[in-house]
Amino acid sequence: MSDPKSNILKAASELFMQGGTAALSVRAIAARAGISTIGIYSHFQGKQGILDALYIEGFTAVIDALAVDELSADPRERVLLAARRYLETAQTYEPHYGLIFGKLDDSYQPSEAARLVGLRGFERLTELVAGMLPSDAGAAQQRTQALQIWALIHGFVGLKNHAVGELVDMRCWKERALDAVEILIDAIIAIQQAGRPAAGR
Repeated sequence: MSDPKSNILKAASELFMQGGTAALSVRAIAARAGISTIGIYSHFQGKQGILDALYIEGFTAVIDALAVDELSADPRERVLLAARRYLETAQTYEPHYGLIFGKLDDSYQPSEAARLVGLRGFERLTELVAGMLPSDAGAAQQRTQALQIWALIHGFVGLKNHAVGELVDMRCWKERALDAVEILIDAIIAIQQAGRPAAGR
């Protein structure tokens, strides 16, 4: 027998893909999941709870994708592996990704608990990037370099998911994204090795 909570989240994901947060009424989710509205409230206490659960589920998947420490001892390779796994996660969890990074209307603002999970995702990427930097690199520099890599990856995901993707050839988009990430990573490393001051230091 399937888990009712999983069914509710699946139904909410499908509705979100069709119409954004505006499509996520408790009644619509209940109808799609095949349960009563009372069932929604007993599991999630309404629409806010469902959206928070999707938000947390999405960022948890991102954090899991960034768990690459055991896969490689090389800091550069770890960041590349994390980037690849991030791209795959963004594709697998497309509704969650849209909720996390899409333009939200006033009907949903992530709870503090949801925001903290999102913060952990960025902190995890920052830790990976810090491994490529000199040991004396400051926290601001680590965050800046991590943000540059994250923004580049997110840009490719955004183009792939946006209508503009129909205007350009987005086949092999993950490979192109990884090529761009590799160029950026090597530029960051080269700047450090040359002893030049980096942004955010």
